[in-house]
Amino acid sequence: MKLETFSYLPPMNEALLRSQIQNMIDKGYAPAIEYCDTVNTYNSYWSMWGLPMFEVRDAAAVVYELKACQKANENSYIKINGFDPVTQAQAISFVVYIPNKG
Repeated sequence: MKLETFSYLPPMNEALLRSQIQNMIDKGYAPAIEYCDTVNTYNSYWSMWGLPMFEVRDAAAVVYELKACQKANENSYIKINGFDPVTQAQAISFVVYIPNKG
């Protein structure tokens, strides 16, 4: 199943992921991590891992939280959202982890 932005590309390595997250932060977007067990057209609700990271200025902090979420939710899909505080809307969203459900 193809999911959202970047889904046509191979999985990102950590350097590319950090680059995308840092770009999001540099644009002024607040990163937030969300996860869910199943993805289908009827499931638009994802649980949030912690709170949006409004004060974060370094992608390393987001990657740290991403790894913690992945460790705690091994069988879940995980995505990163970038919220624009000006428009108060989601500006970017992309899946960063797809579980191997065999």
